[in-house]
Amino acid sequence: MKSVVVNGEDLSITDIVRVARGYAKVSLGKEVRGKIAAAQKIVKRAIKDKQEVYGVTTGFGALSNVFISDGQRRELQRNIILSHSAGVGDPFEEETVRAIMLLRIQGLAQGHSVIRFNTVKTLVEMLNRGVHPLVPEKGSVGASGDLAPLAHVALVLIGEGKAVYKGKRLSGMQAMRAAHIPIIELDAGEGLSLVNGTQVMTGSGALTVYEAVRLLKTADIAAGMSLEVLLGSNIELNEKIHAARPHNGQLLSAENLRTLTNGSEIISSHHDCTRVQDAYSIRCCPQVHGASKDALGYAKNVVETEINSATGNPLIFAETGEIVSNDSVDLLPIST
Repeated sequence: MKSVVVNGEDLSITDIVRVARGYAKVSLGKEVRGKIAAAQKIVKRAIKDKQEVYGVTTGFGALSNVFISDGQRRELQRNIILSHSAGVGDPFEEETVRAIMLLRIQGLAQGHSVIRFNTVKTLVEMLNRGVHPLVPEKGSVGASGDLAPLAHVALVLIGEGKAVYKGKRLSGMQAMRAAHIPIIELDAGEGLSLVNGTQVMTGSGALTVYEAVRLLKTADIAAGMSLEVLLGSNIELNEKIHAARPHNGQLLSAENLRTLTNGSEIISSHHDCTRVQDAYSIRCCPQVHGASKDALGYAKNVVETEINSATGNPLIFAETGEIVSNDSVDLLPIST
């Protein structure tokens, strides 16, 4: 199976399904290393100049005004992973965990996060070699707050937590050693970048949307078959009827049903029939299925947009030298 190339852009729901369920390999686009390096350059400059950058040179939350010394920054990043890995409940299914990991890689590959290339590469190796962190289902607070579940993913990256490898539940350290993947010692800001995002809700949403699309296709097929079995008419599928009420989903569903029943001997037998119309449950299928398609179309658009969005804090814009945290902006000169 062809690998899925992750570059921070243009990742689709189909790509996610290929990785999550089809176990397609993942590779990073050629431009990713350069984007991450450019962002790291801005971060290192900020640290050198003792700039106040949320979660990098400062503490988190209520401690955002506390400057963190050089010697404590790595410990701080490790501690945010340990402190936030407080999820509860049953673990996510393996396919959901794989979707989460892919989306976390996708977000970091954009080059807007405080992260090193080797850290992202390690996540790719975990995904490709089948090291799947054990991630409890409950704990997200919404918004950009998939903090707890993402922390459980990051735990394994640093040799903590638990993971499933080749069907066995192991400690994070055991799983990484068994897969021959070196664990990571997090640098300034990396712990925050690993947990700050919407990849859990987006990964779950992407898989759900994929199934919903398949379900609505199946519903149209079932409607077409029902029309045949009940010896129905296709008068209600007339293109002019639906063009006069042009909801996108309705038009698509009517078109699908016309295609499915095209050439049907049963349908054609109604050519000289005196029946005026079929039952509501049959003749209104395009309208009902169409409304569902329109609602799903909105959800699909939201999920696809989120798949290719940067959701971290702070965000780095290397082309202008900006490090943006919420409403505050630190503008740093770009060194040559």
